[in-house]
Formats: sequence, C-alpha cells, structure tokens
Amino acid sequence: MNLEQFGWTDTIASSFISYRKQGFVVGRVAVEYRDRYLLYTERGEQFAEIAGKLRHQATGLQDFPAVGDWVAIQQTEQQATIHAILPRSSKFSRKVAGSKTEEQILAANVDTVFLVSGLDGDFNLRRIERYLVLVWDSGAVPVIVLNKADLCFDLEFCIAEVEAIAVGVPVVALSANQGVEVLQPYLQPGTTIALLGSSGVGKSTITNQLKGEEIQSVQSVRQNDDRGKHTTTHRQLISLPSGALIIDTPGMRELQLWSGTEALPETFADLEFLAQSCRFRDCQHDREPGCAVQEAIATGRLDSNRLLNYQKLQRELQYAIRKQDQRANLVEKERWKKIHKSLRNHPKLKG
Repeated sequence: MNLEQFGWTDTIASSFISYRKQGFVVGRVAVEYRDRYLLYTERGEQFAEIAGKLRHQATGLQDFPAVGDWVAIQQTEQQATIHAILPRSSKFSRKVAGSKTEEQILAANVDTVFLVSGLDGDFNLRRIERYLVLVWDSGAVPVIVLNKADLCFDLEFCIAEVEAIAVGVPVVALSANQGVEVLQPYLQPGTTIALLGSSGVGKSTITNQLKGEEIQSVQSVRQNDDRGKHTTTHRQLISLPSGALIIDTPGMRELQLWSGTEALPETFADLEFLAQSCRFRDCQHDREPGCAVQEAIATGRLDSNRLLNYQKLQRELQYAIRKQDQRANLVEKERWKKIHKSLRNHPKLKG
C-alpha cells in the first residue's frame, strides 16, 4: 500500500526518521474505537493497540491518537502496537461534553474543513461563527458548505448572509444528492478534508456521493423538520476516487471551545476593525461614548446579534482558560506527589 495516497509528505517523513532508525514503521489512524485503532499501513489495513508506556505517560485524551494521526508502530503479522504520535500539522479540539475540563481532539492533520450547514431548520449564523473559530484555531482552511439548497426559499439571500460573517471564506451551496461536483476543486490527491456540522445536516450523504458508493449509513429525513437522523457514530478516514481523503464526523450536539484566543479575532475581523475606531481602547461596546461598534449597529452596518455572540465566545474562552490553568496546577501537584512518594520508597535516591 502506497502511503502517499493517505497524505504522506516529506515533512511527515522527516519527523519519522528517528523512529525508523529504531525499527518502527508508520501508520495513519483511520478509525478510533474504544480500545484499539484501525490503521492504514504499507502492509494494508491493520488493527493496533496503545503501548503501555504511551498510555502511562498520557495526561489526558489529547495524548492519545486521533483519526488522521500518523503514528510510529511496531508491527507483526498478527498485530501492531502504537508507541508514538508524530507531530500534528493541525488538530480540531473541543472541550469534552459535560463539566469535565479536558481536551478532545476530533481529527488531526486536516488540510481543509467542509463546514456543513443545512439550509433548513439547521441554518444558524451564530453556530457557523462558533464552528469558524474552531476551524481557524485548528490550522486548517475552512470551506462553508450550505446543504439542502433545494429546501431554501431564498438561496441568494442566505449565501449573502453567510458571506457577510465569513469574509474571504469560500461558500458553496448544494443538495447532497446532487451538485457535489462543486466540491471537486478542493479534493486534490493526498489532501485531507474533514466534514464538520451538527446532526442531520447531510454529512454522511455528501460522503457517500463523493465516494461514489454507500459507505456511510443514511436514514430517512424526519418529516417534522426536514433533518436527517444522526447516523455516523464514529470518525473515519475514507479515501476518495479523486485521491483525497475525507473524515466524516458524528454530529455534535455540544461544541464547547477549548482554545481560540487568536482565532476569535480572525473570525470576527470586521468587528475587530471597527473596535480600532472606538474612543476608548478598553471599550466594552456597551454604552461608552464614541463606540464605533455601537455606531455600526445603529446604522445597520453590523448585526447586534453578531456582537452578542462575539462577547459570548470571549467569555467562554476566558472561562476555559481559567479552568485549564486550574487543571494544569492539579496535574503538576499530582506529579510531584508521585515523585515524593518514589523518593520515600527509595531512600538511596534522597542523597
């Protein structure tokens, strides 16, 4: 199996040199299961488990392989063992669902993201803004895909609304059962694309159309809201006839940001530009005199809901950073406890 068809590059090869000298071979994570991984390797598809040392050294979910990762493995005819994760060129992270403060990597080493939004009951500009923060923070390039164009009463208006909040980002419209050819320019050989979007927007149908066969289960559309039932249960790296690879992800009902302090200004570049003209440098864009942002809202140049969402995401990121700092301190304390315990159990090490 030629690894170049799975995104192998000279950059990845250079990071693997030291592992190759130690007798390791390389694989790319295609599917992540609960306790093992399906890899693409030079010998073909092979299941692998995590080496004990890698598992022991992990401080959280982010230290385990994710779909799209390149990994160094020891391989036999029967099984493979993952010993290291090669440096990631990009990663999509969110805070795990619930109250726990931990990073969850959705996909790694992605070049382009198809941010899929349905032009039905799912159409939500504020949700698109949130996803854009995630994409820009990942290091990949976004393409906004507006699906179910056949259900939209005013397609041009919806496209214009999206283009207004995502300046410079390509926006394409299609119906999943037809029109996917507009995505072909982004499907270059060796590139990796991830599909992101909420449940029922048609990601699996798009994947099947691009693949040319039924590889992802698709259920019927619900009659009450025209949304497809959520069917994808795990992330999977799939090779396409074009030579590109695509990662179909399960729909996310909860998308809490993990990072994005640099991506937030990029997503809201228009608002950041306006803020530079405010009278006060620390303007909160509330009732301060000389606020250029409020002036733009008053004259209709800026949607007030866009400002509210910007401020909401700011607060969310600030809270996430505080929680991450607290968790890092706890991890460090726990590490020193283990060191002190080891010293007590080995008196000779004290001197």
